This record gives sequence, C-alpha cells and structure tokens, in this order.
Amino acid sequence: MSLIIGLTGGIGSGKTSAARFFYALGAGIIDTDEIARTLTDSHGVAIRDIRQTFGQDFITQDGALDRKKMRDLVFSDNLSRWKLEKILHPLIYKEVVRHQTFILSPYTLIVLPLLFETSNYFNMIQRVLVIDCDERQQVERAIKRDSLNEQEVRAIMSTQISRLERLQRAHDTLINDMDIQNLKEQVEIFHRKYLSLSHKN
Repeated sequence: MSLIIGLTGGIGSGKTSAARFFYALGAGIIDTDEIARTLTDSHGVAIRDIRQTFGQDFITQDGALDRKKMRDLVFSDNLSRWKLEKILHPLIYKEVVRHQTFILSPYTLIVLPLLFETSNYFNMIQRVLVIDCDERQQVERAIKRDSLNEQEVRAIMSTQISRLERLQRAHDTLINDMDIQNLKEQVEIFHRKYLSLSHKN
C-alpha cells in the first residue's frame, strides 16, 4: 500500500504550489479543494443539498455554487459554515477514498487545508507535512491570489487552528518563506525522504 501523507497549512502558505512540485516528481496527489470545486460546479453532486439548505440565491444561473456569496456567509456565520461542511465533508471524504484506488505512485499526498480542524483523515494517513510561512506572508499571498481584502483573509484564518498548534502536530515542516525555487528545492528533499519511507512501508 502506498505511503499516505496529509499535506496541510494555512491559507496562502503554498500548499498548491508544493503539491504541483511533488506531482512533477511522481507523487500521487489528491487535492480536496479540487474535489470540493468539482462537487460544487455546475450541477455538481453537492448542488442539490446546498440549494435546499441555503436557497437558490447561492446558486448561479449555470447551476454552480456562487462561491463569493457563500464565502462571505460562512466566514461571518459559524452555523452556516457548519451546515456547508456537513454537506461537503462526507462527499469529499468519499471521493478521496475513491481516488486512492487509482494511484500507483510510491507515495500519495492528500492536500487537506482543514486536516486538523476535521480530523476525518487520520485513519488513512501515516504522516503530516505542514507547509508554513509567517502570517504576514499568508495574508499577502492570499490577497494577491484570490483577490480578497485583508479583512476577508483574516476571517478565513480565524476559522483555522493556530500556526503554532499546526506546527506542533506536524511530522514534517516545509518552511515556504522564500522564492518559488527554494520551495521546489525543499520539495525535492522531502520527495527523496518519502520515497525512502515508502520502501519501508
């Protein structure tokens, strides 16, 4: 069985970029954000329940989730966020399990932004890799990438566990506080480590 690693980190930490580098080196990648997007795209599996729970106002004309409207709601209202998670998390988990059956790589990274917040995946992962940078960099990157303002980014950060707790619970930590080349070089180091561990698994 493939070595399974949970890749996590706060918003703007560089999870997606790191995953791309791992994939280029031959790692299996299962990205729960990508799965969530598929589930909430036009006529996605989650749309019916989202419409029933939140109303047609949160569905676009082409039948997809209105992501901005939903984001504004769930990061200002804990009950709404819980309702959305109750719909999405079981569907995402089911898809992660299904995706695993198709991966033949020596090791697999499951990209899990909310790994510690949900605790749903500890039965399947053997290690946790945390991508880390300081909060100022998180805010700057998220603003640039997602066209959010600082208040919106910090609202999202407030729903995630603290940076300190995340680091304390990691088996491995990749510090992403420099340029993209440095991130790539660190990924290559962890790739060699995980290949070695996969042979012992």
